[in-house]
Amino acid sequence: MGPLLRTVELFYDVLSPYSWLGFEVLCRYQNIWNINLQLRPSLIGGIMKDSGNKPPALLPRKGQYMANDIKLLRHHFQIPIQFPKDFFAVIIEKGSLSAMRFLTAVSLEHPEMLEKVSRELWMRVWSRDEDITEPQSILAAAEKAGMSAEQAQGLLEKISTPKVKNQLKETTEAACRYGAFGLPITVAHVDGQTHMIFGSDRMELLAYLLEKWMGPVPPAVNARL
Repeated sequence: MGPLLRTVELFYDVLSPYSWLGFEVLCRYQNIWNINLQLRPSLIGGIMKDSGNKPPALLPRKGQYMANDIKLLRHHFQIPIQFPKDFFAVIIEKGSLSAMRFLTAVSLEHPEMLEKVSRELWMRVWSRDEDITEPQSILAAAEKAGMSAEQAQGLLEKISTPKVKNQLKETTEAACRYGAFGLPITVAHVDGQTHMIFGSDRMELLAYLLEKWMGPVPPAVNARL
């Protein structure tokens, strides 16, 4: 008899490249580890403000390290991740508020589509250097993920409603209560205990709490890539 189903929450923002790495690892492992993976779209700007943190790229040495780090991680995680050409305009100036509100609307009304739509938004900003702020950009990501144009448009029209705004705020506040100072955070509920793990480079520690670690691309997934 295998291990009991454990709940693992991933709080993420598509503006965060490390969130994409953690997201893909958890998606790859969710059946291997027998976890109930709950995706929690959050707003990294709100978490940074609440914790007093700042984006690492605002410090030149951290920014240079991050650029080199992403190049290595692209191959290690087998994810087509790369820096946008105008990093500050895309990440610092434009942000991700509309995109994360849209993902919040998806989570409320079409949760079965949340994984695919999230991935397409990451692909746009962190792989193809495309916009994620304009309505047509968000619609394009949703439709590429498999949503109908009508479904996507209907959700887009709801991103300014109190329901969606409040849900994104509540999820972001929940991440803060867990102790988040950036994203991603993974919250594992195991044997009556709650463990918050920051970043995408702590997956081995998460595996220690759950089951075996087989690297960022476990053999069953590697065979399909």
